[in-house]
Amino acid sequence: MDNLIEEFVQYLRNERGQSEQTQKTYKALLDKFVAWAGRCGLKDWRNVELTNLTAFLLEEQQRPLEGSSDASLARLSSSTLYLEIAALRAFYRFCESEKLLPLNLAENLSLPRRWKRVPKSLTDSEILRLLAYSGVDDPSALCDQAVLEFAYACGLRLAELCRVRLEQLHLDAGFVTVIGKGDKERVVPVGRKAVEALGRYIESGRPKLVTRRSPATVFLTKRGTMFAPVTLWRRIKRRALHSGIERNLTPHMLRHSFATHLLDHGADLRIIQELLGHASISTTEVYTHVAKDRLKRVHQQFHPRA
Repeated sequence: MDNLIEEFVQYLRNERGQSEQTQKTYKALLDKFVAWAGRCGLKDWRNVELTNLTAFLLEEQQRPLEGSSDASLARLSSSTLYLEIAALRAFYRFCESEKLLPLNLAENLSLPRRWKRVPKSLTDSEILRLLAYSGVDDPSALCDQAVLEFAYACGLRLAELCRVRLEQLHLDAGFVTVIGKGDKERVVPVGRKAVEALGRYIESGRPKLVTRRSPATVFLTKRGTMFAPVTLWRRIKRRALHSGIERNLTPHMLRHSFATHLLDHGADLRIIQELLGHASISTTEVYTHVAKDRLKRVHQQFHPRA
């Protein structure tokens, strides 16, 4: 069963161009099913039936969250269940198309409805505090400043921020070429403040971080290596705490702030879709709810008959 999963992951990587994170997520979810199947005495995908898939998903739906203090209330979210079903459906589609399995059992699994959460973003004042230039010119401080300005100016995903390379920057022209999900390329403008921060870092900070084995990525750790997403995010959170921002920052919050603030100041939703690299406008439309909430608050605060 593990061999088929490995073939599927190679297909995701080589033919679909899926991100490394997507590959890891799908593999982990499929491995979870294989472990469950092993406990049920199933050792071959050909012996798996639809009733086995539904029994596994039902058990997952009712399983209490690990580490939860109240096991009776904390259950697996619909989003996690959605991912597990999506992984099984994608896997079975691949196996059917490659003639590795005779039937696509998972096509009969229906995906649960996922509620779209309103994205959290930083306020204008919080952004100003976060991006305030400290004046410190050591390589790490210059790197942190460039990362923050660049992330907010361009709305990049954390993985895109880690992987962006020097040849993708066109600071004189004021734009960056971004390689996003599925190796899709998009062009994003870079604001003046971000260009200045990047210029200071590339000229005065990055050369002191470079070693013989350093990659051509823009941002480097103190050891001269490419940032892992979790390491870069720790740096951002530490900077946020030093700026007096106490609420918990999530990896997407700067990206959400980028999109929300553009919409608040009158940007077209289609343009925001292009800048974010969303394949569907429905993904971008979640930001309209943020704008509506803000309009409602302003109306209630200032309208005499609200």
